[in-house]
Amino acid sequence: MEWYWALTLMMGGFVFLLLLGLPVAFSFLAINIVGAWIFLGGHAGEMQMVRNASVAVTTFVLIPIALFVLMGEVLFQTGVAIKAVDAIDILITKVPGRLSIVAIVGGTIFAALSGSSAANTALLGSTLMPEMRKRGYHSSMAMGPILGAGGLAVLIPPSGLAVLLASLGEISVSDLLIAGILPGLLMAVLYFVYVIGLSYLKPDLAPAYEVVDRTAWERWKPFLIYVVPLFSLFVIVVGSILAGFASPTESAGLGALGAIIIALCYRALSWQNLKKSLFETAKTTILILFIASASITFSQILLFSGATQGLLNIVKMMELSPSMLVVSMLLVLFFLGCFMDPVSMMLITLPFYIPLAQAAGIDLVWFALLMLIMLEVSFTTPPFGLILFVMKAIAPPDITLKDVCLAALPFVGIALLTVAIIFFFPQVALWLPGMLE
Repeated sequence: MEWYWALTLMMGGFVFLLLLGLPVAFSFLAINIVGAWIFLGGHAGEMQMVRNASVAVTTFVLIPIALFVLMGEVLFQTGVAIKAVDAIDILITKVPGRLSIVAIVGGTIFAALSGSSAANTALLGSTLMPEMRKRGYHSSMAMGPILGAGGLAVLIPPSGLAVLLASLGEISVSDLLIAGILPGLLMAVLYFVYVIGLSYLKPDLAPAYEVVDRTAWERWKPFLIYVVPLFSLFVIVVGSILAGFASPTESAGLGALGAIIIALCYRALSWQNLKKSLFETAKTTILILFIASASITFSQILLFSGATQGLLNIVKMMELSPSMLVVSMLLVLFFLGCFMDPVSMMLITLPFYIPLAQAAGIDLVWFALLMLIMLEVSFTTPPFGLILFVMKAIAPPDITLKDVCLAALPFVGIALLTVAIIFFFPQVALWLPGMLE
């Protein structure tokens, strides 16, 4: 079979199963069974699928995903994260678009503790949206900053998606985790500037209101009690990697243990919410490992069928410069992000993108970081962005999905601006990883 027919069978079959409503993981499994039988040698190919699944679930570098998820779930289920957001709300007083700024600051902090964009959005939306509506905030100023800050969990470590991308792309996990820090903070600053600027130009979008008058100590005390201790988790996870004391897996274990200890110190941990945290962690981790095992087989099928090499040959014939190659690949990701979830996008494109980037001599950490931001953008690109639906679920009934999408668009634009900055100034992403060398 010619390579282009093999590619059509695999990609077309996968998309067809998705259109039938089959979940991503099972769509990959089904098309892999067909592809393995045809291209990997019948029964021998099916046995290779089993071996791939065994390799995926026993891969040491994927362990941080479960531990990072557990870390965020403990903080979320015990209510410690909610107290931190309330403390930030008390601390920030007289600034334009105050509650929107609280959402950005709170979202940035929780992104460094969670790794889950959906959890980040749900937390901020459920705690801040009611007050924003009460204060007369326009839907764009109420939901937009929450959606933007929610997506930061993809970039700022700990990020399960970054670990998965690095593992599947055979890139240094620690380098990619560290590379996301400055771009994530840059994006948060750009959100901050946008909200304050818009609040000055159009104050009716975020009406000012009297804040309870508190002394400096009354404002700082909750922050010192409920927020500062959480920074210790970020220091443990990121600092141990930067200092070379721990691998990403070891630092993730320290972070998860630290989250449990902090919850105990606040007397917020119970058997019930611990079981809930473990159950939610298990659900997320099993899904990710299932997809990772399918991805290994999918890549092998494309390789053995000649599809990967065929596409590489076509790209080489086009004689694109490395910069144009990166731009074209990012545009494909942006298009896919309008219709697919980030994990599906990653699994479909990585088998092609990594060989192309290597052949063109592109720095893989820099390229993977750009991919991560585009995956983050897909969370908020209409019509199928995941956290758009999370926001719709927690928003008041009069808020339509169209309102949610319109609120997200400026923050999608800011994320794309961040991509452009990193594209033209790679050291924004590569400076911190360079310190590890």
